[in-house]
Amino acid sequence: MAKALKTIRNLAGSAPIDAALILGSGLSEAGDLLTDKITIPFDDLEGFPQGGVSGHGKELLIGQMAGKRLAILTGRQHYYEHGDAAAMRPALETLSELGTKTLLLTNSAGSLDKDVLPGELMLISDHINNAGINPLIGEQAEARFVNMVDAYDPELRAATHAVAARLEIALKEGVYIWYSGPSFETPAEIRMAQTLGANAVGMSTVPEVILGRFMGLRVWACSSITNMGAGMAQENISHTQTKDIAIYGAEKLKRLIPALMEEI
Repeated sequence: MAKALKTIRNLAGSAPIDAALILGSGLSEAGDLLTDKITIPFDDLEGFPQGGVSGHGKELLIGQMAGKRLAILTGRQHYYEHGDAAAMRPALETLSELGTKTLLLTNSAGSLDKDVLPGELMLISDHINNAGINPLIGEQAEARFVNMVDAYDPELRAATHAVAARLEIALKEGVYIWYSGPSFETPAEIRMAQTLGANAVGMSTVPEVILGRFMGLRVWACSSITNMGAGMAQENISHTQTKDIAIYGAEKLKRLIPALMEEI
């Protein structure tokens, strides 16, 4: 972490970073929203994600948005890539050391709700860790027993709904369920997830939320819906489809996030 901190401060200065944003599949264009932008490849930052999933960027961007200093990770490393649920911990710890107090997360997800369709956004209010894996396994500090009530900050969620209404962006809210991937879910698994009360399904985000709360960060997360869950529609679910449909959610996020940053 020390090497990454030194590299970032040498290239982008030592001014505190107000918030960090991690982008999901097909959403890397949101990085274009920054002004006075510094770009640092993940390869130059020790401990930052080294994932190889198409549709994800591989850079840290630091710049200005809505009068705030924002860091954007244009991609993430997933559990299914190397079997490490804590893969994003070094990057998040580095950002926390740089002053970050708010963690914003986006992902592409499948809808389990017939009223939330591909191309729409779903604000995450809570999650179900169906993978049963935790990024804090092996942590020795007492802080590992993280309180996950209101893990998705209620004030940020309320502000997001107000912003979305003002911008006339349809925004539902619901529960996200995490499956480890990389295979998509079966129709039976989708029916189970619906029975458990989930509204969207995906292969990321939950480990970062747990790590963020462990570090004392305020956490916000939003899904870009790219498909219906397996068996819910006549469609061929694939990663290509995810990337193709994610651009519609990305356009909405590019309007929503700057307005939300004004409220942070």
